[in-house]
Amino acid sequence: MSMAGNLRKVGGLRRVGGLRRMAGLARRRPRVDLSHPARSPLGSAVVNCVTYVDGARETGGGADLAEAVKRVRETGEGFVWLGLHEPAEPEIAEVAELFDLHPLAVEDAVHAHQRPKVERYGQTLFAVFKTVCYVEHSEVTATSEVVDTGEIMVFVGGDFVITVRHGRHGSLGPVRENLEAAPEQLAKGPAAVLHAVADGVVDDYLTVLDDFQADIDEVETAVFAQNGARVDPGRIYQLKRELLELKRAVVPLSRPVLELASRPLPSVPQETQAYFRDVSDHLLRAAEQIAAFDELLNSILQAHLAQVTVAQNEDMRKITAWAAIVAVPTMGCGIYGMNFDHMPELHWRYGYPLMLSVIAGICLVVYRGFKRNGWL
Repeated sequence: MSMAGNLRKVGGLRRVGGLRRMAGLARRRPRVDLSHPARSPLGSAVVNCVTYVDGARETGGGADLAEAVKRVRETGEGFVWLGLHEPAEPEIAEVAELFDLHPLAVEDAVHAHQRPKVERYGQTLFAVFKTVCYVEHSEVTATSEVVDTGEIMVFVGGDFVITVRHGRHGSLGPVRENLEAAPEQLAKGPAAVLHAVADGVVDDYLTVLDDFQADIDEVETAVFAQNGARVDPGRIYQLKRELLELKRAVVPLSRPVLELASRPLPSVPQETQAYFRDVSDHLLRAAEQIAAFDELLNSILQAHLAQVTVAQNEDMRKITAWAAIVAVPTMGCGIYGMNFDHMPELHWRYGYPLMLSVIAGICLVVYRGFKRNGWL
């Protein structure tokens, strides 16, 4: 059986060299067809496989990956874009062998949970982007999930682009459709796809930050309301935790995007670097907005703690004032409860009413004093 026939079903080949140890597992797994249509289900690792020549999609040219790659390399025109979703090692092994992908990059693409980066392996670039998605909710609680994250890995060569997506969001379908609607951009080659992916990821950052600001405004309004001291501080801490998750996705990407915009790299022509500078500007805006949100949340938290302290001081003053008022009758009752024979007005007919009147008068004077000073 030819290599072209084998590549139609990724799981069916025996590995050679370093891939030989995965042959048994590959034969046991269901075969994966590389000729899936553009909207194949996420249950399959392969989402799409298309050849583009001069910015136009070749109809019928993506049915066989090996043949498409061979045709592109023989003619020297166009490139192949292969999209994968959470592939297993046996599913990506044939692809790695066909495109000569570095084993370390392949391992990162399979296992995910990588830091945003751009690495060069020979003439192939390997880029990792953290994707983010805003999780809808009625209100922020101490356990609310505000941001969900995923990853997109991109292999870029002279005649191919391989995108590997991890997570429940971040579909590249809209990116592909936008590029196909702009053939002059797509004609610039694999670097145009890399830019479109980076641009889409960064635009999602800004969209999520806009939604995140609405949550911060909601908590800020609650904290500075009349009963702001009763706001659960867990809501503020939860926003800070979710903002930290967003920060881990955005901030480390600044340096890789800057490298794409300024350094000479394989498969990234100089004319495309200007587009990456635009992405870098948007990313800088997102990073600055995250820093501002972090400072704002710190201020809200400090204001909330100050409100709690003030409320506690007010409660203590009220308790102290009432304790002082109650101490007046307590003292009077204590004195006349000592059972001495010779006490003032002890046997006088109006002694008891007089004593009650004196106690009530003193309590009233003390109460008015505390009231005037704002303790009650």
